[in-house]
Amino acid sequence: MAISTSLMLLALMLLISLLLKPLAEKYTIPFAGLLVATGFVGSELVINFGIDTGIRYDSFHDLILFVFLPLLIFEAAFKMDMQQLLKNGIVILFFALPVMLLSTAVAAVMIYYGIGHPTGFPWIAALLTGSLLAATDPVAVLELMRKAGVPKRLCILLEGEALFNDATAIVTFSIFLYIAQHPMEDITVFDASLRFMVVFFGGSIIGLFVGFIFLFLSRLLQDYIQQSIVTLIAAYSSYLLADSVHVSGVMSVLVAGIVLGRVIHHDFQDHEKYSFVDDFWSFNVYVSEAIMFLLMGVTITIGMFEDNWLAMLIGIAAVLIARAVGIFGGAPVISLLPGVKRISMGYQQIMFVGGLRGAVTLALALSLPLELDYWWTVQSIAFGVVLFTLFVQAPLIPPLLKRLKEDE
Repeated sequence: MAISTSLMLLALMLLISLLLKPLAEKYTIPFAGLLVATGFVGSELVINFGIDTGIRYDSFHDLILFVFLPLLIFEAAFKMDMQQLLKNGIVILFFALPVMLLSTAVAAVMIYYGIGHPTGFPWIAALLTGSLLAATDPVAVLELMRKAGVPKRLCILLEGEALFNDATAIVTFSIFLYIAQHPMEDITVFDASLRFMVVFFGGSIIGLFVGFIFLFLSRLLQDYIQQSIVTLIAAYSSYLLADSVHVSGVMSVLVAGIVLGRVIHHDFQDHEKYSFVDDFWSFNVYVSEAIMFLLMGVTITIGMFEDNWLAMLIGIAAVLIARAVGIFGGAPVISLLPGVKRISMGYQQIMFVGGLRGAVTLALALSLPLELDYWWTVQSIAFGVVLFTLFVQAPLIPPLLKRLKEDE
């Protein structure tokens, strides 16, 4: 199929989804879930008429990882409330680093023994699956939370955790993937830990470097349209530069976004300028998320459910248990530290249910090389978990938010 025809089909599905958005808001259905459903139903109808959509999972991965992901990460970091981030930094890093690694291990153990096929699904396959499922993406519920007037602290805990654990998940996944592709190479725990530190903090250093360079450039360009373009270039430059030297592109974009967001928001006292740059990024992310979830729906196949429905259920159960261990076990521990405000049970429930899976999980699953015998199983588990979080977990957020407001 010609690229023009594929774009027309995608534009048509996007238009239908936008027309259905009021319905999603009326019945508190996550818009991301509606987009996935529209993409799936639309593609199935097109295929039944004998038309090839021209959209394949391999191109979907590159689109998410190199086009959409830098935009999503930068926008969240750029708009983040720095005062709240610094105030809750210890808690956010606690959930994004040690708790995320614990969740990866718990999920991997459960999936390995749940599938129970050491030959077809070895330990490294379980570790790969656990790492890609550990990346949270609460974007589908954050809008609902803000509209409901949820306290800023709860929003920043979910958003901050997602930002930093995306980086942790990608680094961990890349290490496990290298081990899977080099089974004869002797890699120790020390080697893996050292590589993790280099990739994670190397990305942070590059993000700081790029952030300050573009910060200087932004001071020379006071026009708010030029400022917006500078931030867009900074987002992609930081990501691609870090990726080219094999360190974390997500951490690089995150740090660059925090640096530029803090200073640009401070410099712009004019509400019109301040609003324009934020609206520019809201537009970028809105389009990115809409196309991303539509493409997810298009790439879902019925064969996934027919071949791997049991593996999907095992993955869903493993993710829920791992998340419960991390949140309900970690929150009381971090609350014991001096200076850390207690995380209430209501907050813990929202953090547990709001830990959805999205873009990063999909991108990592779709990046699996086909020479790995278990790639189809891992990819199916990832899609099953993402669908579960969108259609089962996300709708549970509104009643939980209502009860939280009543309790407070």
